[in-house]
Amino acid sequence: MDKFTTLTGVAAPLPITNIDTDMIIPKQYLKTIARTGLGAGLFSEMRFNEDGSENPDFVLNKPAYRKAQILVVEDNFGCGSSREHAPWALLDYGIRCVISTSFADIFYNNCFQNGVLPAKVSPEDLKKLMDDASRGSNATSRSRRSMRSKRSSASAPGPEVSLAQSAFVIHLRGLLR
Repeated sequence: MDKFTTLTGVAAPLPITNIDTDMIIPKQYLKTIARTGLGAGLFSEMRFNEDGSENPDFVLNKPAYRKAQILVVEDNFGCGSSREHAPWALLDYGIRCVISTSFADIFYNNCFQNGVLPAKVSPEDLKKLMDDASRGSNATSRSRRSMRSKRSSASAPGPEVSLAQSAFVIHLRGLLR
């Protein structure tokens, strides 16, 4: 797992509450215990149409967000079954950090064990970050969201917010250098 002190990347908004692990990685992708190749199935029921073509309305299919490394999501991300494939799929796709007000407990712990930072923020800060990401203000090479784990904050030319968990907890979980 690649550890990081600062993650700078495009933040993609996904304003959906209660995204469960079945939405993150559908059951047909669970036939492997390999941690690679699962990015193709990430959010597949939302990313692709029934004929297999890309859904142009899904955020990660939009040109500005195709290489997003950060997801800004609504409450209770990762709920449902406890499949470890969910953080594997996020990481394989290139997502290194998910920002929300709350996460399902098992998913939250699985993220730390698999190289994805689940960053908890206040509802007020989530609103700021969601607005910033939705406007696409961070989706340029000059203006990108940064997660500074040691300072326990998120900053960029957009809003600066505090993370709910301390840098000490993040360090203990093994994501900091």
